[in-house]
Amino acid sequence: MASVLVWLVRMCGLVGWGAGAVACAWLLGVAPTSHPWNGPLVWGGVAAGSTAPRVVALWALRLMDEAGPPGLGGVSLKKGVRQSGVGKTGARRPGFDDCALWVKGRTAVVWLLVAVASGAMFACLMSMPSDGRIEKLRDAGAGVSTARVVGKPLRTRAELDDEDQVQGYASRLVLAVDGGPGHLLVKGAYTYDEPRDGTRVQVLWSPSEPGLGGYVNEAKDLPTLAAGRWKAFPDDESGRAALHAFVLLAVVGGVVMGSVFSLAPDTDSLRERAWSAWAQTVRGLFVVGLYLAWRPILLGQEATVVSYVFAGGGFVLILLVYAGTTAF
Repeated sequence: MASVLVWLVRMCGLVGWGAGAVACAWLLGVAPTSHPWNGPLVWGGVAAGSTAPRVVALWALRLMDEAGPPGLGGVSLKKGVRQSGVGKTGARRPGFDDCALWVKGRTAVVWLLVAVASGAMFACLMSMPSDGRIEKLRDAGAGVSTARVVGKPLRTRAELDDEDQVQGYASRLVLAVDGGPGHLLVKGAYTYDEPRDGTRVQVLWSPSEPGLGGYVNEAKDLPTLAAGRWKAFPDDESGRAALHAFVLLAVVGGVVMGSVFSLAPDTDSLRERAWSAWAQTVRGLFVVGLYLAWRPILLGQEATVVSYVFAGGGFVLILLVYAGTTAF
């Protein structure tokens, strides 16, 4: 029975790691994906679901370890390997868990996934569209057209960065769309240069419902938005920022923190924490909570404030939780 539980723990860990890796790869994506994001939703669910039997098996092993001596066929959670009743009582059967390279290597692989997941979540939040007008226009069959500014722009406001340098301009524009209406109202249009009468811009608008107005933002990839799609690193300003953030988090989390928390602790501490029912329960509950927070976002549904806070801070929390449950 003990050996079955040991292998259940190992297999659930492997399935969870693999499903998490696929979910992150899908979330980052090599191509745009439409709502609902069924790929990361399903694979994330598999990763979260695999934590339940793993935690139950670890607690069962803990109870068995406390109920009787490991030398009688039980499991030592301090060493994480089966005990053999053959020969001397308490003699351990050598295995992978006795190898320092294996113990530290698997810890590093877990940290690699943690770093990639952290970066993927942050990149997703940075680059996903958040303007409700886009959804309304898209539902009305919006497309992208070239248009000309008609008359003097109204309510033009310079957008400044932290160093008070002008990054762009927000304006209220009236546009004449090529092949479309001669007066299309656009509120909050963002352009890098100050718009003037006759300035040419790209506009997202609905030919069937021009009354909805249009959407102009030179920092966004309008064709991708028009297609009703999202991708992690679009060809615009937010996409480049998301890519830089992902690389930074992946390097910091995967290389720096992964090296520290894999190499600094001694082998026995890492092995003991890997088989600790308490530590793995904390990790399992966090993974499930993070998945539930992201679920409405992946489905394109309205999320609660708590969900947005937990999902938005998840990229930091995942690093803190795994760092806090790794022994030195």
